[in-house]
Amino acid sequence: MHELPKFDNLTLLEQALTHRSYVNEHPTSKDNERLEFLGDAILNFLSGEYLYKCHLEKGEDELTRRRSALVDQKQLAKFALEVDLQFKMRLGQGAIRDGGYQNPNLLSSTFEAVLGAYYLDKDSNIEEVRKIVEPLFDSVSQNIVVSRSNVDSKNRFQEWVQSHVTPNPPIYETEQIGGPSHAPQFVARVLVDGKKHGTGTGRNKKEAEKDAAEDALAKLKKKGLL
Repeated sequence: MHELPKFDNLTLLEQALTHRSYVNEHPTSKDNERLEFLGDAILNFLSGEYLYKCHLEKGEDELTRRRSALVDQKQLAKFALEVDLQFKMRLGQGAIRDGGYQNPNLLSSTFEAVLGAYYLDKDSNIEEVRKIVEPLFDSVSQNIVVSRSNVDSKNRFQEWVQSHVTPNPPIYETEQIGGPSHAPQFVARVLVDGKKHGTGTGRNKKEAEKDAAEDALAKLKKKGLL
């Protein structure tokens, strides 16, 4: 078990723990969504740097997949439990009745918000945040990271679609949009039952389709569906 960091500004910590469902019932409170945005950006940087230093032999694609696995919703929810955030979250009564204290989306979002708040609490000193997250990263089995990272974006999106929407796989529409013959640019749209879910670009069709799947996954995460 890792400890929740000690805050100097307890108002910042309180906001980081406050979900919008709580604000709906207590309008004078502030929700944690802006702090979550900041924490997400910090976490992506620190996890990328961590993997860059740990895996000198790995290329960009492999590092990107491992970063996605290291900071996906499931793993961040586990980090939140590690620092004992679940019952500290300030949730509305409806969210509590719906099992909010065990909800991976709420746990992961709150964890990101707490990191963002702690960064501000420590005068934007990222080294203080690094002291918190690197021991958590170290605690994750490399086998878990590797197995998750091997599931690429297109497969992950297809699995979600076929589990939640339709048995039909997503359809990718890809076309060249410009660039010289030696360096063309492609755009891809991913459709589910005719409805666009994501758009991506790349130097070839495969890269553009992967980018479109990642866009679709990011949108699902933002909506709390992933």
